[in-house]
Amino acid sequence: MHELGIVNYVVKQVQQVAEENQLTKVNSVTLEFGEVSGIIPEYLLDYWDWYTKKFPLFEGAKLQYETIPAVTWCNACKKTYPTMQYGKTCPYCGSGETWLQQGREMNIKEIEAC
Repeated sequence: MHELGIVNYVVKQVQQVAEENQLTKVNSVTLEFGEVSGIIPEYLLDYWDWYTKKFPLFEGAKLQYETIPAVTWCNACKKTYPTMQYGKTCPYCGSGETWLQQGREMNIKEIEAC
């Protein structure tokens, strides 16, 4: 259910950018978030459609997203590997001395506006 909080945050940030740049209409916002961030895209899109109706700036604005692959770093052998495929155990050396390098973040990547 944190998707509603994310939408609220994104709307506030985009409103601030729009105000600073004297924008009157947002056409789309593109987010990027990690595949292990826990964000459920369908919920995010539903909340976006519901929440942005409250703001004229966002009338008809689309939310788009891109997924950042989760990558884990192994301290033992100094290699990276796909987290979703192998989890916390390094496929190269079998070490559990690993940490998530990317894949949990969420960023506003692009705002299309006029």
